[in-house]
Amino acid sequence: MKRYIGERKRLRIYIDSDDRFDGRPLWEEIVKRGKEYGLAGATVYKGVAGMGAHSELRSFTVWSLSQKLPLIVEIIDSESKVRGFLAQLDTILTEGLVTLEDIEVIAYKHPKFQ
Repeated sequence: MKRYIGERKRLRIYIDSDDRFDGRPLWEEIVKRGKEYGLAGATVYKGVAGMGAHSELRSFTVWSLSQKLPLIVEIIDSESKVRGFLAQLDTILTEGLVTLEDIEVIAYKHPKFQ
């Protein structure tokens, strides 16, 4: 769909898999609010290992029943939509890293929009 093509912003939110908001996983709340806000979409990536501001190494181990792993929630949309959504994050994010980058979307193909 042509409205997704062109200069956009990529928002990345770095959190942990065990971060919560009102008892639910924080990543679920971010994605839910993004959908309600009308963002083009969101993707959640689970990291195999990572180290954050607390300098704690977090990594996957087959022997552990619960895993505290790094997550990245990635959102791509127009600058106005992404910047508007940042206010939503302020109300639910107590710890994490948020980055914003310029990107260019060169193709977006979906059977629904052809």
